[in-house]
Parts: sequence; C-alpha cells; structure tokens
Amino acid sequence: MTSKVIQSVRGMHGLVPGIAAQYSEIQKKAVGVIQSYAYDEIQLPLLEYTDLFARGVGESTDIVEKEMYSLDDRDGVSLSLRPEGTAGCVRALEENGLLYNQTQKIFYTGPMFRYEKPQKGRYRQFNQIGVESYGFKGPDIDLELLLMMRDILSELDISSEVSLEINNLGSVESRHAYRLALIEYLEPLRSKLDEDSQRRLSSNPLRILDSKNAQTQDLLLNAPRLDDYSDDDSRDSFAELCALLDGQGQNYVINPFLVRGLDYYTDCVFEWKAKGIGAQNTICAGGRYDGLVGKLGGRETPAIGFAIGLERLVLAVEQTQDQLPVIGSADVYVCMLGESLLSRAIELGAQIRQRKADLKVRVHMGGGNLKKQFKKADTSGAKWALLIGEEEIEKNMVSLKDLRDSTTGQTMLSLEEAIQKIVVNKS
Repeated sequence: MTSKVIQSVRGMHGLVPGIAAQYSEIQKKAVGVIQSYAYDEIQLPLLEYTDLFARGVGESTDIVEKEMYSLDDRDGVSLSLRPEGTAGCVRALEENGLLYNQTQKIFYTGPMFRYEKPQKGRYRQFNQIGVESYGFKGPDIDLELLLMMRDILSELDISSEVSLEINNLGSVESRHAYRLALIEYLEPLRSKLDEDSQRRLSSNPLRILDSKNAQTQDLLLNAPRLDDYSDDDSRDSFAELCALLDGQGQNYVINPFLVRGLDYYTDCVFEWKAKGIGAQNTICAGGRYDGLVGKLGGRETPAIGFAIGLERLVLAVEQTQDQLPVIGSADVYVCMLGESLLSRAIELGAQIRQRKADLKVRVHMGGGNLKKQFKKADTSGAKWALLIGEEEIEKNMVSLKDLRDSTTGQTMLSLEEAIQKIVVNKS
C-alpha cells in the first residue's frame, strides 16, 4: 500500500532552490538600501505572548480577532506566532532599555503568520522587511522613510510601476472624535452595509472606509471626512510633509479613505501600490504610531515605520521583466580527471574560497567521466569549470573553461591567474 504524499500546509509559502535565491537577491538589494541610511538590524522571536498583540495591534482588529495562530504552552499561557513586527519590536527595545531618552533606527526581516484566505500575493506565512524609527517627531523622519522606499524601488528598477498614497489620521483624540461621528452617520445605514462592514461598525468602524464593496463605497460618499476632525498640530505636520515631498519631486496622491488595518496608527499613513500584480497590490505600507510605546507600558515615544511584503515586491519586479534572472548555485565548478584526484579537488575548492570568499565553489561529487562532470557544472549555473588532471598537478596549474562561451577552449593557468580571470569576468 502506497503511503499518502505529505504536502505543505495551505498558505505556508516555501521557496524551492533557484526561486529562493531570486527572493534572497531582491531582499539583499532592499536591505542594502536600508543599511545605506545607517539603520541597525534587530532580530525578533517568532513567538510572543498573545497579549502583546491584543494590546498593541488592537483587540478589535481582524488580525487579533480571527487571523492569529495562537496556542497555549504547558503552563497554560497563550502564545502567538507573530502576525506583524512592530509590537514585538517595541517590546524588545523597551525591555532592553533602548527607548527612554534615546533615538533608534532599526530594521528586521523574516516570516509573519496570519490565517487569511490564500491568493496571489497573500499567504498565511509571508515575509516582511520592516523599518522603524523611534524618538523622532517628524515630519523629517516621515520624509526619510518615504525616500528610503523610493530608493529601494529605484534600486530594483520598478519606480515607474509603483505609486504612493498618503493620508492623515490625526491624533488619538481626533481619531476618537471622528470614530463617533462615523458611527453616528453609518448606524442608520447598517442594513445596507456589506457583512464585514456591519461587523466592523461596532468594533473598528474606520476600517469600513477601506471596504472594497461598491455599495458600501457609495454610502461613504456623504460620510464625515476624517480631515475635518484632525487637530491643528497633526494637520500642520501633514501639510509640511506634503511640502517636503513636493520639494523632493516625489509624486503622491492623498487618499482620504486610507486608514490601515491596525489600531496603533496615528497621523501620517501611507501605502506604495504596484501595477499589474493583482488585487493585493500594496507592496509597502506604514505610518506613525506615536502612542504605541506608551500603550505597551513604556514612556510616550514618537515612532514611525513601514513593512515591505517581500512576496508582493517580487511580483512587482517580475512585472518589469519576462522572468527573474536565474541565479546559479555556483560560480566555479571543480572537475577532475579521475576519482583518485578527489582529495586534491577538495583542497583546490578550499583554496579558492579562502582567497576569494565571495565566489561560490562546488566540487564535483558522485564520479563520472568529464562529459558528465561538465553537464553537472552547466546545470549548477556556474560560469566557469576548473579542471585538474595529472598534467595540471605536475605543472602546479589548473585548466579553466568558460561554460557560457563555446567559442573558447580550455586555458591552463596558475590558480592565482585563474581566480583573477574569474573575478574580472564574473557576471
């Protein structure tokens, strides 16, 4: 009887060899831009106390109400896989005394988990690149983060495919006043709202503004405007940010219905949206959350951040290319004329790695004639095959073959000369 084939858990997004390298390359470029702004890396645990997200993200949000993966440990304490990074980041910085009377600029990468309906660009396990700043009131720091994301888009050559939307949510107090006004307006229309909006009306009414239901959007046309309830300080700061963006030549659209799905956001919020990647087209989103540190037990601290969805960023990059570039697992493939030379081939591979650490070197394993070895070398994606036989060992040299140029043959060189040629012509 044949055993049933084990499959991955629905919505858990894994990456096979080759594809994983493409994702890593895109993440590497994005992180390189972030580090060029002198932001420091922080690493966060996958599991946190469930209460951290209930207090930080908001008990009435979709994430906390129905999307978290939670479990009780052996002591009966509820833990959750992280659905987002900001609450855990605040916890880590506050717990280690890195917020009070200090400024921090940090970033993190890694998987997040939400129980959502899987579709293109939306998974139950997905990867984020998060960037956060603490202790800066803005709007200068708001501008820096927006320009950082612009530089990431430029580095990936997708600037023309992505647009920026921004909005001003106002302070915690002004948001509360608007919340009451919105409920008062929508309550008589409750029966005409879509099912999700009816549920949100009592718990998280601002999320109704973001509804994709056409009938609900029509009902919102005459709803109170969020901007009418903003306090003067928040309105002035937002106006200054818009002026700074204008001065930097950054195009944007003010979207009065942009509210974000997390309770901790205040004042400026933003989303970068990509063309042609489907309904889930927000590749980067964020904003200010000046009240979050205080809400989680620390002293009031101004803060702002954003998160990039790596899967959606990759989709956006794919839109500008026929396909993502193939990234080979090896740069150099060491072949040998005879299995008796395996030890010498292994030593040769080690020497290359020691002399030039950024070269990926694979030594042939599994035996076979030279034709088979060259075929394996080609499959590995390596540009160069480095061959040793008795003649090469006797002369203390190696033979180098360009696997991507059939017009050239093998050239016998010293190891130093071979490495230099590989590095100069590395593609």
